[in-house]
Amino acid sequence: MSPAGEPVRVQAIAQTRNSVVPPQYVQPPETRPAAKLTHHHKNEAAELSPPSINLAGEDTGRLKDEIGLACRDWGAFSVVNHGVPIELLDQMRRVGKSFFEECDMEQKLKYSCDPNSPASEGYGSRMLLADNDSVLDWRDYFDHHTLPLSRRNPAKWPHYQPNYREVVAEYSDQMKVLAQRLLGLISESLGLPSSCIEEAVGEFCQNITVGYYPPCPQPDLTLGLQSHSDMGAVTLLIQDNVEGLQVFKDGEWITVRPLHDGILVLLADQTEIITNGKYRSCQHRALTNAERARLSVATFHDPAKTRKVFPAFEPPIYHEVMYGDYVSSWYTKGPEGKRNIDALLIKY
Repeated sequence: MSPAGEPVRVQAIAQTRNSVVPPQYVQPPETRPAAKLTHHHKNEAAELSPPSINLAGEDTGRLKDEIGLACRDWGAFSVVNHGVPIELLDQMRRVGKSFFEECDMEQKLKYSCDPNSPASEGYGSRMLLADNDSVLDWRDYFDHHTLPLSRRNPAKWPHYQPNYREVVAEYSDQMKVLAQRLLGLISESLGLPSSCIEEAVGEFCQNITVGYYPPCPQPDLTLGLQSHSDMGAVTLLIQDNVEGLQVFKDGEWITVRPLHDGILVLLADQTEIITNGKYRSCQHRALTNAERARLSVATFHDPAKTRKVFPAFEPPIYHEVMYGDYVSSWYTKGPEGKRNIDALLIKY
């Protein structure tokens, strides 16, 4: 277990092999996995999975049409032939997993994040501020601050895997290029200049979060990650081959099948504001399971905290917001689905 004074890590709890999870991880009945109808890709709802879009080829008209439809219907889609080397995706999964499964707790705790500061860099478990009494997620994570380069300090990243730091840095650079391309296509799909959303966001503040979801003895009572939409502009996510990620659409939770070669694109709240609600951010969550650990790598592309974000269309349906204020509200109040962005709706 974790030393005295150090927050307890979920992986340490799981390793005790107790058959009952601690009460602080038990979801209330209304947010438990079975509370709303859940569809998995294996059943008749297979066609409901977020679409997969091939980025190869010269037909930008097709791309814009497919991306526009996916953004309107889902706020999410997968991309294949995206230009990021598949070997790099595998390396990122491999070094992330090595930290959690090959390092002992003493080694991991050398990289602990500040539990009193939201989104601080390093190894942690609790997403929200300590004085928020929300139920805890069944997840540990390592958060890397990667862009702009002034935030990137590889000395704060694990070194036990010889190429860990090099892999994360290269992955960061590749994700930035892909995020820029995707935001350009998303802008064009709305008839806007390709630079519109990226210019509205400003220089990317990029974080890479490796999420580790240990086996849970009571997956019917817990969530690996509570229902939320991401705060920033766009999130690029890869998974291992263990299912668990779900997106919310038309009143149902739908399981997203992991694609080894694919990258899942999740629209985040600031893109919803900039597009004036024409494209909605994707509400999602992560389930747990009793048999296998699950790994994901989420790369967040956000505005700077001093950036003011506002709709690109008239009349606006969202209030202008300072991104730092939005982040503070999100971490203090908790996400609870999409309540933070819904609070910015203008009441005419």
